[in-house]
Amino acid sequence: MIQSKSINHADYTLAERENLSATIKLDQSVPHVLLATCNRVEVYWGEGEIPDKLARHLFRVASGLESSLIGERAIQGQLKQAYVQAARNYSLSSSLNRLFQTAIHVGKRVRTETKIAEGAVSHSQVTVDMLGEYGIDLKNKIVGIIGINKLTENILKFLTARGAVNIYLSNRNIEKAVEMARKYNGTAMALDKKRDLLRFSHVLICATSAPHSLIHPADFPQDRGEILVFDLAFPRDVDQCVGDMPGITLYNIEDIEHFAKQTLSYRQNEVKSAEKIIEEEMAKLGKWQEVKKTLLIDSSFIKQTSEC
Repeated sequence: MIQSKSINHADYTLAERENLSATIKLDQSVPHVLLATCNRVEVYWGEGEIPDKLARHLFRVASGLESSLIGERAIQGQLKQAYVQAARNYSLSSSLNRLFQTAIHVGKRVRTETKIAEGAVSHSQVTVDMLGEYGIDLKNKIVGIIGINKLTENILKFLTARGAVNIYLSNRNIEKAVEMARKYNGTAMALDKKRDLLRFSHVLICATSAPHSLIHPADFPQDRGEILVFDLAFPRDVDQCVGDMPGITLYNIEDIEHFAKQTLSYRQNEVKSAEKIIEEEMAKLGKWQEVKKTLLIDSSFIKQTSEC
């Protein structure tokens, strides 16, 4: 039977997810698919029957219905990447392959056949929107970004579209920072120069994949000015004590999602349309499982007959 373990934003706070994320892991010898995002860590493994509850949950995840920002698009790519990576590393069971291939298909159908994504936003978009709420003049302020990935590149697109010209990029792999800086007319900085970055930045955005915090109170020079800090990482890049320091305003991923829910409307009327698609695909998956069972029974009967 296909099995799963999960921790997500609906059941656990950010701090609880950080503490529990290490428990959602299997022995590397066991074929499995690991889906890890800022909102959830889920692992799927096994063979044979696919429980309806498990399949329906994964289909809802793929459709963006279980996301904190309903309908957001990033989860579809994250799920596909998790499946492709697992398929490269393991010989997955036919049931696991079918489950994830169907989930990816469901996600595409929902976004194509409904308007669920039209009212949705991304964490990158909300972050830049919050700068607007603060009245940050991006043409005259310095923005520091730590971490080079799809999320921060999306933020760079929004920033440059809104007139930001003084952007500094830092990353453990400096070559990636140099490449991204060249693409968006920014300036690359080595991560070991982060104190300098913290001294002159008016806005700091962190989104690395580091397993521990990178920014601590002692990293902020005493001669710095006021700074607005956005920590979009999971686990968090910025020690939560930083938010208690004078002149520093700190937002983590939960704060950003709370802002989005208060200020942005969603296509809630599209949820039912998405759920209808999910049930259609659940029925198809059920038929596939019935056919598979029938083939196994027939195969077993033929084997027994031949042995007689």
